[in-house]
Formats: sequence, structure tokens, C-alpha cells
Amino acid sequence: MERPVRLALISDIHANLEALEATFYDIADRSIDRIVCLGDIVGYNKDAAACIALIRGADCVCVAGNHDLAVCGRITTRNFSSAAARAVAWTRRQLSADDLDFLARLPLKANIGNRVIAVHGALHPQTGGESVRLDNDTRRRLSFEALMMHPSGARICAFGHTHRAGVYELRPNRAASHTDAQVALRDDAYYLINPGTVGEPRSAEHRATYMIVDLERRTVTPRYVDYQASAEFLAAHRPGIASRFGLTGLASRWLG
Repeated sequence: MERPVRLALISDIHANLEALEATFYDIADRSIDRIVCLGDIVGYNKDAAACIALIRGADCVCVAGNHDLAVCGRITTRNFSSAAARAVAWTRRQLSADDLDFLARLPLKANIGNRVIAVHGALHPQTGGESVRLDNDTRRRLSFEALMMHPSGARICAFGHTHRAGVYELRPNRAASHTDAQVALRDDAYYLINPGTVGEPRSAEHRATYMIVDLERRTVTPRYVDYQASAEFLAAHRPGIASRFGLTGLASRWLG
């Protein structure tokens, strides 16, 4: 593979076709060399097959998310919420054998030019990292340690799973998180970069989010994309309205 310079990091699409299409339109205007998908193409929403087709058509570097793994049977839904498990079972029935085979063949990690390591959940531990949330300092420290020991020499690990965008920096004697419009990457630092979620928001930010990593200019830039959500998506995300998977409210859906 030719070494890409400008990467678009996307994650947690969760079968939201309208959000993914809008994100791809935005990416098309940004002179991107490669799209890197950090997993969870499927789950929760209804357009899993169409989202898989778009990801495949765009020739993305793609790793498997926990929902992708569950839908194709590589992991169980034992640790999923009831609603997430129902979504997995429903999605599996909608997909073709070819779609399921695509999900089954996705790697858990991807090395992009020995400069960026892509995972879904965390770079640690050795197994089960796709379900680990880097949502606190202790877990992020463990993935930083795994990154520093990684044989590639990469100083950037891109991850998803939390559905919350963030750039975390570790350099000698200092750790920091960034919420700037653009983050300058230091040569002496290591980074964990989460682009947020394309299709399943879990914060006050309801737009599709992704990040552009420019490895030549040494910058990370967040992007926020408006899209027209489907009526089904809006109904499923309205508190007190029963979702199509048989549960009410948001909290139970958001544990998977």
C-alpha cells in the first residue's frame, strides 16, 4: 500500500446510512488519501447492508468493532445490553452471506504505514480489546503503554467505541487531552485519537463526527457534518418511545 498522508478517521456508523453518506460527501471535498474505519459498521439502525456496501466501495482500511464481530458470530452478545443483543440478531437476519463474510474477515487491528495503528476499542489487552472502552485515564494509560511498545514504532493509535471525540496526548512528564479545532502533533509525543461517531450520537453533539489526520503537516482536525436523520432513527432516539428492538428509553440501548 502506498503510504497515505491524509487520513479520514471514521467510527461507529451503526447502520446509519444518512449519516454515512453525508460524511462521505464531506470527505470527498477534503483531499483525503485513505479513509480508515474503526469499526461498528452495523448495529442499532436499519441500513447495515447499504453501509457495508459504501465502506467496501470506498476501499477503506477497516477494523472490526464489537457489533461487527457479534453480527457475524465471532463473539457472543453475553456482555451486550438486551437492546444491543436484539439489534445484533435482527441485523444478522438482514445481511447476505457475502456481507457476513466481509465482517468475519475484518482484522482487529490495522497498521497504516507504521505511523498509525487502528483498533476499535483499545490497543490493550491482547484479546478482547474491541470491547474495552478508553473512557478513563487508567485505561488510556494502558493503551499508551501498548502503543509505546508496539513494534511498528507508530506514535498514533486511532480508536472508537466510546462514541465521544477526543485527542489524548502523552509526552515526557505530561499527559493532556485536546478539544481544540485543530491539534498540532508533537514529534516527542504519543497520541490516542477518537474521531467520535458517524451514526449513533451519545452526547449533545448530534452531528456526524470524524477526524482528519494529516501526517505531513502533523495536524488533527475534527469535522462535524449535518445530515437529515431518518424518521426511524429519530423515533428510536426519542426518550420514552419504544425502539424497534422492543425496549424503551435510551439508557439500555447505550450499554452495548
